Amino acid sequence: MKHNNVIPNAHFHKHWQERVRCYFNQAPQKKTRRVKRAAKAKAVFPRPVSGLLRPVVHCQTVKYNSKTRLGRGFTFEELKAAGINKREALNIGISVDHRRRNKSEESLRVNKERLEAYKAKLVVFPAPASEAVAQHKSHTIMPIVKAAPATEYRAITEEERKASVFTKLRHARSYARLVGYRQKRAAEQSEKKSAPGRR
Repeated sequence: MKHNNVIPNAHFHKHWQERVRCYFNQAPQKKTRRVKRAAKAKAVFPRPVSGLLRPVVHCQTVKYNSKTRLGRGFTFEELKAAGINKREALNIGISVDHRRRNKSEESLRVNKERLEAYKAKLVVFPAPASEAVAQHKSHTIMPIVKAAPATEYRAITEEERKASVFTKLRHARSYARLVGYRQKRAAEQSEKKSAPGRR
């Protein structure tokens, strides 16, 4: 072999055909999951299949905090505002989170209204529930309904068409940069006017 070449190090003896895994059990697994869901629904009857009621919370970080999602549980303050005992909440299908705190009146109001709406719809059955009772089988209890933003349209005026936003921004930036210098110059000029003149 000539020259400063790479030493041949090809790995062609791995028998990759023996390590290929095929998932022929996808259809049986689908049936297994369906049977398990049915068994769980029967076990928790007449309670909802989707579990406990969750609060509406805001996502973390500046990028996502304008969006809302379902949280872990309601705070003690929210339960108290809705008139629900914190020890009784889990018995009637309401999740509780002792760590979360309400940092705004808006979040407290939204979740209080959510609890009150849930209480108005709640039906508590005796322990041996009748088979005739319908079970709540949707994916989520009281999902978040996000209202579509109201968009208004109008014609562009001639004044807006002639105006330049770039120019306005440039003037505003220039004014912000020179405001201190202009104040200093105005103060100096007023001092000169007030001082006695020389001859």
